[in-house]
Amino acid sequence: MSVPDYMQCAEDHQTLLVVVQPVGIVSEENFFRIYKRICSVSQISVRDNQRVLYIRYRHHYPPENNEWGDFQTHRKVVGLITITDCFSAKDWPQTFEKFHVQKEIYGSTLYDSRLFVFGLQGEIAEQPRTDVAFYPNYEDCETVEKRIEDFIESLFIVLESKRLDRATDKSGDKIPLLCVPFEKKDFVGLDTDSSMLLGLKRHYKKRCQGRMRKHVGDLCLQAGMLQDSLVHYHMSVELLRSVNDFLWLGAALEGLCSASVIYHYPGGTGGKSGARKSQGSSLPAEAANRHRPGAQEVLIDPGALTTNGINPDTSAEIGRAKNCLSPEDIIDKYKEAISYYSKYKNAGVIELEACVKAVRVLAIQKRSMEASEFLQNAVYINLRQLSEEEKIQRYSILSELYELIGFHRKSAFFKRVAAMQCVAPSITEPGWRACYKLLLETLPGYSLSLDPSDFNRGTHRGWAAVQMRLLHELVYASRRMGNPALSVRHLSFLLQTMLDFLSDQEKKDVTQSLENYTSKCPGTMELITLPGGLTLPPVPFTKLPIVRRVKLLNLPASLRPQKMKSLLGQNVSTKSPFIYSPIIAHNRGEERNKKIDFQWVQGDVCEVQLMVYNPMPFELRVENMGLLTSGVAFESLPAALSLPAESGLYPVTLVGVPQTTGTITVNGYHTTVFGVFSDCLLDNLPGIKTSGSTVEVIPALPRLQISTSLPRSAHSLQPSSGDEISANVSVQLYNGETQQLIVQLENIGMEPLEKLEVTSKVLTTKEKLYGDFLSWNLEETIAQFPLPPGKVATFTINIKVKLDFSCQENLLQDLSDDGISVSGFPLSSPFRQVVRPRVESKPVNPPESGKAGDFSHVKTLEAILNFKYSGGPGHIEGYYRNLSLGLHVEVEPSVFFTRVSTLPATSTRQCHLLLDVFNSTEHELTVSARSNEALVLHAGECQRMAIQVDKFNVESFPESPGEKGQFANPKQLEEERQEARGLEISSKLDIHWRIPSLKRSGEASVEGLLNQLVLEHLQLAPLQWDVLVDGQLCDHEEAAACQVGDPVSLEVRLTNRSPCSVGPFALTIVPFQDHQNGVHNYDLHDTISFVGSSTFYLDAVQPSGQSACLGALLFLYTGDFFLHIQFHEDSTSKELPPSWFCLPSVHVRALEAQA
Repeated sequence: MSVPDYMQCAEDHQTLLVVVQPVGIVSEENFFRIYKRICSVSQISVRDNQRVLYIRYRHHYPPENNEWGDFQTHRKVVGLITITDCFSAKDWPQTFEKFHVQKEIYGSTLYDSRLFVFGLQGEIAEQPRTDVAFYPNYEDCETVEKRIEDFIESLFIVLESKRLDRATDKSGDKIPLLCVPFEKKDFVGLDTDSSMLLGLKRHYKKRCQGRMRKHVGDLCLQAGMLQDSLVHYHMSVELLRSVNDFLWLGAALEGLCSASVIYHYPGGTGGKSGARKSQGSSLPAEAANRHRPGAQEVLIDPGALTTNGINPDTSAEIGRAKNCLSPEDIIDKYKEAISYYSKYKNAGVIELEACVKAVRVLAIQKRSMEASEFLQNAVYINLRQLSEEEKIQRYSILSELYELIGFHRKSAFFKRVAAMQCVAPSITEPGWRACYKLLLETLPGYSLSLDPSDFNRGTHRGWAAVQMRLLHELVYASRRMGNPALSVRHLSFLLQTMLDFLSDQEKKDVTQSLENYTSKCPGTMELITLPGGLTLPPVPFTKLPIVRRVKLLNLPASLRPQKMKSLLGQNVSTKSPFIYSPIIAHNRGEERNKKIDFQWVQGDVCEVQLMVYNPMPFELRVENMGLLTSGVAFESLPAALSLPAESGLYPVTLVGVPQTTGTITVNGYHTTVFGVFSDCLLDNLPGIKTSGSTVEVIPALPRLQISTSLPRSAHSLQPSSGDEISANVSVQLYNGETQQLIVQLENIGMEPLEKLEVTSKVLTTKEKLYGDFLSWNLEETIAQFPLPPGKVATFTINIKVKLDFSCQENLLQDLSDDGISVSGFPLSSPFRQVVRPRVESKPVNPPESGKAGDFSHVKTLEAILNFKYSGGPGHIEGYYRNLSLGLHVEVEPSVFFTRVSTLPATSTRQCHLLLDVFNSTEHELTVSARSNEALVLHAGECQRMAIQVDKFNVESFPESPGEKGQFANPKQLEEERQEARGLEISSKLDIHWRIPSLKRSGEASVEGLLNQLVLEHLQLAPLQWDVLVDGQLCDHEEAAACQVGDPVSLEVRLTNRSPCSVGPFALTIVPFQDHQNGVHNYDLHDTISFVGSSTFYLDAVQPSGQSACLGALLFLYTGDFFLHIQFHEDSTSKELPPSWFCLPSVHVRALEAQA
């Protein structure tokens, strides 16, 4: 016997072997349709359901295996069923002849046979026959199963007769010697009747009895008499062991093991669930013995033998133990039997099958290690030269058996050997599909899954080197199958999952192969379904490159949407009547974990930053890298990048444009690497860090681009509020200069600009600013709204820098009224040291430390212009954008007023303001004031200029904002009043400077320059004195004309502007003449005569009241006369300041009377 049956199991020993074969030409489909119906009748009950007969069907069985039928009866073909097509009566004789020829192949062992004829109708088909069944076609054959049952019952009858014939005592009959095929030549010519061979004869007889007893045990087992077979096997073992008949002793032991297995495991060991209905064997042994005819014949003690057979008196053996082996003994007996088989080279198939049976039993007993020993023995059993198909079958069965006992890697090893055998060089047509199918079946044994997500869970499982080898073989097999997509998928899987175990050279080789494959068939993310139904999931390249962090970026500061502040209560949720609910707060917290607290805008480019690195030892080119999103329509703008070899973390920004509003979720990214398109989801990326992947997309807003007439600045403003500046411009101005900043706002978005608000904020500065630093008018610009996309709106911003024009306070001293002009300035001056640091000569007698250190040559002003704008759908939803422009102004000093003082003028209502002006520039500069000629100053020159100004009335100034407050600080109120006065005076002075060489000009303000003393000199006294000569007001240099001899009226008028009542006052008029040489003549009694008294009296004057006193003068001579008015010192006048009694000088010119 040379063809092993690897599907053998212990319970097959109780089956009858029936061969089903076609005769003539029968289609494979029709044959197997009937074959399956025949196989459905695999067991029937006989003898009133006391026994069960099991049938084993085969459609192919080697005739040489049938020769071992005496050795083990389950190997004997006892039944033959043939199937044939016959459509005419002419073909019937030939068909029937073929049936007989087929029977002759197994004729020596057949118990019975049947012929199923399909297609033949007529007289022949109507003849009743037991061995032939006629059916018109393959559909109309309902009685096939019934015919098979009748056929099996006929087999049982023959089997039962043979069993009884062999088991019955026939005294004097000679017991034949049963032999296996290779033993027959050893017994040819042996004379067992010779007296000279008496010892051999006795030995021979025991051998015959032992083999026959084993044969009877086989027949009993097939006939459903389990306990009887056990007794016969035991007796056979004793007999054969005594004569050292090892081959048959092994068979007896195997039969004993098989019967015990059937008893202990009625469900079977072959793994065919539901294939057995253990009716007889599951009964209690005593009950089976009582109800089964002939049971007393075989319950016999193994030692109770006669010389010719079995002792007829067996009553003493009834009720004895059933001789069944325990589960442990079963394995021991199997080992013993296999050891006996191994002594015979020709019993290799028997030994191999016994190992397989023992393994199946051990698998049920869960004794894997012992089972592996049997399998290891089976591997090394030498059979004849096997064909390639038989080798494949052998390795496949070994793989299944190792899988059965839980040796998954060992199972995978033999499965892989079987796969390689399918494409052995000796095969003319290699079976690559079969090889590929077997290789797929080895994957679980090597802890390998074709789902890449299984490799993201914890540490790597399995031997990476073996797994890589297997994946390479899958790639090669799929390529030889002509399926390039499958090759790309497996190679991608190899690169993705085994990247950490590949050497640098292997990485280069694998990627080069992958690029070669994808050049013909690009890798996709589609499922690949194999013919067997297995689906291969896509393999995204999440490690090429490796992503460590994903961060959704906020829009640039100039594009970030902001919500307009609504009225209180509009944002309160209406879902709860409570202002605060812990449930609502909890839900909001969960929402924050998912949604990012900024918004994206519909139609604007949004960014997501990925921190990636390249694990490959060469430059990695990533093409078509873009975002995967859900929630809103999103246009991803793919990018291409090239990462250097084994780079560190490298930032990559992916962009896209949301097309609709709603909530968008960034699910991952897609790439194309080595020709493989990958969709990499964030949920499948191990160890990734992300601050959130969901963001709200609000409706579209317009976009403004700002451009100015000023150059961009290198200084980047850093406001304390944290606002980001979109652009920075800078300008250099002289103190007092005004510059126009032309701002162009271009709508570069897709929505119209409907609303614009401009505000400014001056950053914290130590410098005191006077006036409006920035001013603009938006009326003309807003009139152009709504501004369509692509249009430009322009408006002008006036930049006016007015810093303090004074020097330090310690330099502000009252000047003497000598009126000298200062043309030089000493180097030891503190002002010279601070304002003109370019002078290389060291200052003589430097000032005390700290007095000049606060000044710098160039001062800096910084401001931010905020453009708040909105429009389109976003404006309807209450959103706007804020565009900030940073303004950096460098202010160089122009002129300084080093000293200031006042001198009285000829009029009591005017005075002279004396200013020492210093040119701190490097250019010639002119300074001019209202109604004054321009004063030319060279670089570094200081000159004094006198400006006649009208005194001001305190009540004429507008009320400062601080004075309206109920809780204003008195000191602050006084400062505000002083600033208001300085502003008024500065506007009246209208001082301007001009640099002709640069064609630049500006203002010079005395704000902050005037101290309290100067202000007192510049303001009108609370008591206003007016002197009228002959009705004309005398408050100027021109003399009042009168004629000699005519009385001249003199009126002194007092207006009280103080808040309290003043007076009464007494005034005396003292005339004098000025000789213009410093001599005043007061002795004018003969020249001037008073009409009345020379003393005038004024009554008390109430606040805002007025009083006057009248008198007259008579000039006797011509000439220029002056009148000096003196106050009488009394208690009333002493209480008031002297500055309140400032009367104008009266000049009268007496002329000759005209005839």
